Amino acid sequence: MLKRNDRLTVESLIAKYHTRTATVGVIGLGYVGLPLVRALIAAKFKVVGLDIDAGKVESLKRGETYISHLPAEIFGSAIDDGRFRPTTNFRDLSEADAILICVPTPLTAHREPDLSFVETTARSILPHLRAGQLIILESTSYPGTTREVIKEILEQSNLESGKDFYLAFSPEREDPGNADFSTSDIPKVVGGDGEDALKLADALYSSFVRKTVRVSSLEAAEAVKITENIFRSVNIALVNELKVLYAAMGIDVWEVIEAAKTKPFGFMAFYPGPGLGGHCIPIDPFYLTWKSREYGLPTRFIELAGEINAMMPRYVVSRVADELNARTGRGLNGAKILVVGLAYKKNIDDCRESPSFTLIEFLEKQGAVCDVHDPFVPVIPATREHQSIAGRRSVKLDDGVVSQYDVVLITTDHDSIDYKSLVKSAKIIVDTRNACARAGAIGSNVAKA
Repeated sequence: MLKRNDRLTVESLIAKYHTRTATVGVIGLGYVGLPLVRALIAAKFKVVGLDIDAGKVESLKRGETYISHLPAEIFGSAIDDGRFRPTTNFRDLSEADAILICVPTPLTAHREPDLSFVETTARSILPHLRAGQLIILESTSYPGTTREVIKEILEQSNLESGKDFYLAFSPEREDPGNADFSTSDIPKVVGGDGEDALKLADALYSSFVRKTVRVSSLEAAEAVKITENIFRSVNIALVNELKVLYAAMGIDVWEVIEAAKTKPFGFMAFYPGPGLGGHCIPIDPFYLTWKSREYGLPTRFIELAGEINAMMPRYVVSRVADELNARTGRGLNGAKILVVGLAYKKNIDDCRESPSFTLIEFLEKQGAVCDVHDPFVPVIPATREHQSIAGRRSVKLDDGVVSQYDVVLITTDHDSIDYKSLVKSAKIIVDTRNACARAGAIGSNVAKA
């Protein structure tokens, strides 16, 4: 093992990346880490993949995958030929020349940053840190996290960042299920703690990603990802607010957006929905609002967008109640509702922060009885926030089943669903995604929400 005085030159480390003779460690084998492993394997790197969830590690060792859009074959063959080693043991990372940290950065119950996963990971790396290693945080956080949290912990090893080991930040930009952009196709922003760290991070990613974008500091790189997600959050909030307003005016917001986006400049189409989902947009903007308090500056746009987006599940529930009352004269109490869609967006199995979970709980608090259907999610997974509905199974979607429900609520617009058949069989459909209209499934029983 290299000691402090055995420091490898930056040039020799860059050569190891370019020749793919380096070993790369990836911590966190979820929706960010596992696609990274896949890209690294495809580029012929040797990879050590670490996750504290032994179930995930054992699945990978069996050549199985737990993320539907990632084929299992590439992991299984890489394990067989020794290029990929899944593990739960941080000691195995001592052999890695670079370590990419891809752990969750959630919010606390009080909507403040929860960096416990980042801190625990850094402390777990600490006993095995060696000279010459490049440590890169990919988890989204507020500007200053890499320097103030990761660096402070790792330098307790008596190794110094920029001299003995190297520290960088490169924000993950995964879009689960996007067939047009894989990990290697998406430009990689990199910022380093000093010029050497920047060169090393750039060299590593350049070895398996099509394009890198250097920025001047760790903090600038951290701010890039926060900015991307705030941009989406604010614009989604805007069209969600317009949806409510235009509905009151008898105007179809989807028609308006489709017409507006024909302008070849000055407009970018965003679409409303039942609420925000996924790990990024509902969470990441609040990391910056928290950090802004340190500077005594308000973040009114960010906080207002959060309020509007958080309001949408309640709005959808009110629309369901209104349609039920207008068409049948009854309320939600005792109504049978089929919620179609559990994933936070279409054609994937990712349920993180899914607004469907909140909708189900809101509906059932008002006396409704909810069943669910999702072709990608057979069972509602256990989560800290929605324990009461965990384990509920997806029902089969056929004409006989659909006709038994008072309302079908479409919350995720999966392409594999036969919307024409759904419209034909359902008594009432409340469509939060404009899925029926886009599929040409027109019926008087369909209401948009």
